[in-house]
Amino acid sequence: MILDACGTATGMGFVAVARVTDDRWMTCASRDNVNFGLKPGDELDVASTICCEVRACRSIISIPDVDDSEIYRNHPTPRRYGFKSYISVPIIRSDDSIWGTLCALDSEPHEIGPQAEQLFTIFARIIARELDRQDELAAGRQEIEEGHASLQTERDTARLREEFIAIVGHDLRNPIAAVTSGLRMIEERDLLPERRAMLVLEMQRALTRASQIITNLMDFARGRLGAGIEMNAPAPVDLAPVFRDVIGEIEQVAGQPVYSSIDLPRALVADPQRLGQLLSNLLGNAVTHGAPSQPITVDIAERDGELVASVTNQGAPIPPDVQASLFQPFSRNESKRKSLQGLGLGLYIASQIALAHGGRLHVSSSEEAGTTFTLRMPAKPA
Repeated sequence: MILDACGTATGMGFVAVARVTDDRWMTCASRDNVNFGLKPGDELDVASTICCEVRACRSIISIPDVDDSEIYRNHPTPRRYGFKSYISVPIIRSDDSIWGTLCALDSEPHEIGPQAEQLFTIFARIIARELDRQDELAAGRQEIEEGHASLQTERDTARLREEFIAIVGHDLRNPIAAVTSGLRMIEERDLLPERRAMLVLEMQRALTRASQIITNLMDFARGRLGAGIEMNAPAPVDLAPVFRDVIGEIEQVAGQPVYSSIDLPRALVADPQRLGQLLSNLLGNAVTHGAPSQPITVDIAERDGELVASVTNQGAPIPPDVQASLFQPFSRNESKRKSLQGLGLGLYIASQIALAHGGRLHVSSSEEAGTTFTLRMPAKPA
């Protein structure tokens, strides 16, 4: 509407809003009825325009007829662009900076009266105020977004605080209580050997669980402080014994059998301690959530340039909406929130270890095939 009104008031065929800086002249909006050829986004050499003079003098320049103007009769700009009439008004922001110009030109002379100049000036002020308003709205949106982000941070902090308290108050207390109770019962002189052996196994399970919780918690805290997952992979290492040791440790405390297959014919560049921790977390998750009467299957091999390690357990499938958040910290099945079972840190730490090795963890879960967590990472021999 502004461009149409300016064109009607002057009779000029080309009207534009131009962004003008020290080194650029760019069309932002245009009305071109004379095929001048400038569309939004098109640029001119700013030094070749009269708009740069408008910017320098901060005032309107109007030329009804170039041939009658002593100043612009021999000016290179009219000859270069072929116009006879011209008007340009600076767009001055509220901070007194020059943003650009509202300008018009035509290949024929046109009378430019005081009313036309006043109209251009008013429209330039309207454009400037609109630019100011847009900046204010953008600043307001940013403040709102920052406020939302701050509120979300506070909520996250509060949630993390509650989760840490839950870990210390429940998940760590339980295995410690189990060991304390077991030691007290072992001290009884009339305890049968079979019962004593069972108590020792239960205490081993509790200590293994407590160790995993503490390790994952320390890694999580280190990550939140910006240190990330520490890696130590200076040279190729034979990972098969590492994985066998982890599987053996879990087999001693698992209630269900663990079947494993490991095919790693060569040493690979990786952090053996971290990959052992990853497998331990996956196996611990399988023991906790798998059906007690069904076996856990571990398959580790090098295939097509990748180290592929999968852990499968049987039991109720994981719903798709839960799968989407499994690798987030403190992610748990909502049905288990009241009991605070399953920290949600093990899978998160495992996924971070995978990422640190250039790989990823994936999950698939169905009633027929069970639940499988799979690591895929580059197999680097050197």
